[in-house]
Amino acid sequence: MTHLIDFQNAGEAARWRAINDNVMGGISRGGMRVKAGVGVFSGETSLANNGGFASVRRESEAFDLSDVAGIALRVRGDGRRYQLRLYTDQLPEGAAYRASFQPAADEWQRIELSWHEFEPMFRGRRLTDVPPIDPAGIEQVGLMIVDRTAGPFRLEVAWFDTP
Repeated sequence: MTHLIDFQNAGEAARWRAINDNVMGGISRGGMRVKAGVGVFSGETSLANNGGFASVRRESEAFDLSDVAGIALRVRGDGRRYQLRLYTDQLPEGAAYRASFQPAADEWQRIELSWHEFEPMFRGRRLTDVPPIDPAGIEQVGLMIVDRTAGPFRLEVAWFDTP
C-alpha cells in the first residue's frame, strides 16, 4: 500500500524541520525524528516567556486531494491534543488550515479528518473572510502542539493517507 507520507521511506526524517516558540521568545523545544520506521514528533513545551508551542513542517510537496473527503493519520499519542496543519496558497504566509485531534495515550489509532474540520488560522487566531480549504492546492503538511500545557510530549506517526 502506498501512503501520502510514509515514515518507512528512507530520508523522510530529513524532510521535516522544527518551528518552535523560540521564534517569539519562548523556550519550548520539539522536532521530528524517525525511529524503526515511525516518525516521532517529540520534545517539551514551556509556557515561559509567553511561549507554549512546538511544531514541525514537512518540506513543500504538492498534494492534489480533491477527489477524497479528507486526510487520515496512523498515530500513537500521549493523551495530549495536537493539530494537523495544512498550508496552501489560499492563505497569507505563515497561516494554515488546522484540525485538532487527541489520540489516546499509548494506543495506535487511525485518525480521519474531513476537510470541513480544517479552520484557517494565523498565530492562534481564526481568520475570517477566507475560503474553505481547497484540497487540490495543499502544498505543505505540519504538526503542532499548542495545548497550553507545559511538559514533555510525544506523538508517533506511521503514515499520512487518504481516508
